[in-house]
Amino acid sequence: MTDKFEQISLKPGFMKHNGGVLFRNISETEYEFKSTITKDHLNAAGITHGGYLAALVDAGSGSAAHRLAAPAPCVTISLDLKFIGTSKVGDEIIGSVKILKKTNTLVFLFCELKCDNKIITSATGIWKILKKSS
Repeated sequence: MTDKFEQISLKPGFMKHNGGVLFRNISETEYEFKSTITKDHLNAAGITHGGYLAALVDAGSGSAAHRLAAPAPCVTISLDLKFIGTSKVGDEIIGSVKILKKTNTLVFLFCELKCDNKIITSATGIWKILKKSS
């Protein structure tokens, strides 16, 4: 749908504080997002902290769920992560989201984070579609 990534971390908060997330729609059920690792994202071992990777998956996947359910907001119900590989300062992390199913109240999805075209994290999650308040 679009070749261009857009910054989605516009309001003050956790992800903007941590460098932001760039996001784009690929299709109605596929989305991509990315972020570049800085020294602030590292753990004591000098590799990207799993908590940051979890937050990145949550932000990118949550944005995909919200885009699908728009204008209704969505919140994370569950997120199951598998940490498979590592990344370091300067690495660009690319996230891919595939919507598996959408009901009237839930969005089910799968997400992978890749670095240098290698999977470093995979996740499945469920998002609750909230009723738009009037």
